[in-house]
Amino acid sequence: MTRLHRLRQSALRVMVGLMALGAQVISNAAVAETTATSTRTNEQRISMTVGERRFTVTLADNETGRAFAARLPLTLDMPDLNDNEKHVTLSQQLPTALFRPGVIRNGDLMLYGSNTLVLFYLTFDSPYSYTRIGRVEDADDLAQVLGRNSARVVFAAQ
Repeated sequence: MTRLHRLRQSALRVMVGLMALGAQVISNAAVAETTATSTRTNEQRISMTVGERRFTVTLADNETGRAFAARLPLTLDMPDLNDNEKHVTLSQQLPTALFRPGVIRNGDLMLYGSNTLVLFYLTFDSPYSYTRIGRVEDADDLAQVLGRNSARVVFAAQ
């Protein structure tokens, strides 16, 4: 076997190996995309009712969101704080995974500390750390629905 022939065979083996590796990468990417899509379609949703208005809340895919859902139904009287949020101290602590969001968004449902549930109805910058519980969908009129005083909020499974 000539040296040129051996080099061609080696090059061929390398190319076949790279093609197999590429196929594996494509396969892994397809699995990751399928997993991400199924995760998005399996998001847990709960209802939140204020007066006559019903909202859907998409829970965070974390231990805190699951622990919150396990305590439903909850009827909570939530006083106003800082003209941008409603809050209440829960009777039991929830698991925490603190992060600093920087910007709080209208409709964010968060945990401050380990037992203060906070429902934000305005978007603003914040230096504080929270644990994400979920997000109120279609929250454009949330501030108006909650009003300026204490609000009775009912969280329930859908």
